[in-house]
Amino acid sequence: MRMALALLAVTALLAQPQPPVRAARPSAAARPAAAATSPRDLKYPPLAPIPAPKVESFTLANGIKLYLIEDHELPLVAGTAMVRTGNLFDPGEKIGLATLTGMTIRTGGTISRTGDELAVELENIAATIDSEIGESSGAVTFSALKAGADRVLALFHEVLTAPAFRQDKLDLAKARLHNLVARRNDNPDGIARMELLARLVGKDTPYGWAMQHATIDRINRGDVQRFYRRYFFPANTLLGLFGDFDAAEMKARVEKLFAGWTVQQPAVPEFPKVGPAPAGGTFLAVKADVTRTFFALGQRGGELRDKDYPALVVMGTILGGGGFPSRLSQRLAGKAGNAYEIAAGWGANFDHPGVFNISGSVKSLSTVDTIKAIREEVERLRTTEVTDEELKGARDAALSSLVFAFDNKVNSLNRILAYEYFGYPGDFVQKYQSGLAAVTRADVLRVARERLDPARFTVVAVGNPQDFGTQLDALGSPVAAIDLAIPPSKTEAAATDTASLAKGKEILLRAQQAVGGADRLAAVKDSVRIGQLNGAATAVQVKQTEQWISPSNWRRDQERPGARITVYWDGKAGWVAAPQVFSALDARQNREAQMQAFREYFPLLLSDRLEGRTVSALDETTVEISDKNGNLLQLVTDSETGLPAKVLYREVDAVGASNAVEEDFSDFRVVSGIKMPHKIGIFHNGQKFADVTVTETRLNSGLKVQDLGRRP
Repeated sequence: MRMALALLAVTALLAQPQPPVRAARPSAAARPAAAATSPRDLKYPPLAPIPAPKVESFTLANGIKLYLIEDHELPLVAGTAMVRTGNLFDPGEKIGLATLTGMTIRTGGTISRTGDELAVELENIAATIDSEIGESSGAVTFSALKAGADRVLALFHEVLTAPAFRQDKLDLAKARLHNLVARRNDNPDGIARMELLARLVGKDTPYGWAMQHATIDRINRGDVQRFYRRYFFPANTLLGLFGDFDAAEMKARVEKLFAGWTVQQPAVPEFPKVGPAPAGGTFLAVKADVTRTFFALGQRGGELRDKDYPALVVMGTILGGGGFPSRLSQRLAGKAGNAYEIAAGWGANFDHPGVFNISGSVKSLSTVDTIKAIREEVERLRTTEVTDEELKGARDAALSSLVFAFDNKVNSLNRILAYEYFGYPGDFVQKYQSGLAAVTRADVLRVARERLDPARFTVVAVGNPQDFGTQLDALGSPVAAIDLAIPPSKTEAAATDTASLAKGKEILLRAQQAVGGADRLAAVKDSVRIGQLNGAATAVQVKQTEQWISPSNWRRDQERPGARITVYWDGKAGWVAAPQVFSALDARQNREAQMQAFREYFPLLLSDRLEGRTVSALDETTVEISDKNGNLLQLVTDSETGLPAKVLYREVDAVGASNAVEEDFSDFRVVSGIKMPHKIGIFHNGQKFADVTVTETRLNSGLKVQDLGRRP
């Protein structure tokens, strides 16, 4: 972009009228050489004040606060719905709920169309709709060409007011979150920053806690739906629109579009407060596979509304701001054995303290010396005024960064929404800009003395202590170990109460009646199902025969070209047979076989009658079924027919990864008076894995246990 602007400037210059021809000048060789011009000698005019765009604001009849900015420069329309929510409202046992909800508001589709159908329609009109929920706000955004504005507004309304949270997209989003958890120790720099933040705000508070496999696993579709309903309602929503439209016409259009969204909820509570600041300390996360030490040290920062925020930003830039010849970079970067890519900055948030953070990496041998040098530079900043050159460079860098943050009206609109959301004055950015320009050397010295205390810094190091030249306790405080272990996934049943148990039984009774009645189900003592399995990633067709004898004996034979694999389980143990292989089921395989018996069609639908099983409702159509052996699944029923629609459960694969599995039931046919699915779609982590087509079903054919257990 900068290259394009430079070329345009040159083209404009060349297009100007040329001066008249004058007498020939002496040759370059005959002229004395001109003195070289230093970049430091270049003079620039002061940056102009950031303009405040004209914003028209209204409160609609249903409670939505609407903000409109007209801009006719390009034929575009964009918008943001900002909702007062955030992962600070996550239940402690279900950390990740807000994030998962934000991920699937859009991808999970709406009542009238799936997420994939929505994506195709948006692509066809060159538009986008996205959703997310962060720490202390949620947002649904859209952008479109003016020609497609009416259509994308209608779709935006659907996504915001009627998301469907389809299970396949929830499973896919949960798989992505599991992957984030599994890989969070891959980046040592990220570990250092994350652990510093957690210790400065409290690891056991909503500001510092982290998602785990178990907290993700505990989240179900009902949780997501309830979280959405609690926070997404008109009076809790700010809606900002920007673009090529007439404000009066757009107000009327939006008011009509959202007139039917009249959901009401109690006012959303205040976000939790950050607790007292810690006293500091030194922490070490051991990673033997790194050759450098990655570190982060610092203390609590502040809020954006702090009167000294401009001076604190300039202070942080002088110490270690990016793109500026800072004190730390001059002292430490580029020297053998010392830090590189070191950065420092005063962090601030809208409504709670940020983090003053100094971070970087260093050759492990120099770890302690580098941290001591950083403390010395901080102390020097607290005792002596900075130079005029440092002040000017840092101040100009901060002002330039601010201008680029407001270089278009979309950014301005989002900032205006944020100011309104967090209760900041509308001219905050203009006051901040003038505050930066007014920062003096004395201001920097004062805030450094008042706000920084290197003796109380929290220090986090990630590296191999065997490579340290001097151990971390030389910094003057005991070293506490950081446990990087990631607890494995563990499936747990949702909490139950009398109401959920009663509702669960009601849903299951409806499913029993829909398939033919509980008595017919109970009369089935054995079954044989023969069909064909087609993998999504291969053209190989597999003949599959499944046999079951009540209560828990089962056998599966899979025949493919040149191979046959048989698995048998007798309720306690079993075996697997393949060409030239026969072995007992290992612990993982035995657990999988137990789960297979647990979800067998007939006993599953009679779970309310079986001792040791618990059936509870998660929502109007979904029950969670568990037993005393730790088996757990969700049975989703069709809202219209009551028939079982899908089964959801988790399965651990051969490498130990936990996968979300979904089995979708369709093509129900009556066999001996019982409706049974003859097509089953199998999904792993939201992606199609296989299809099973049942070609023959026999019930009560007189199977014998000894026949099932006979080796092939």
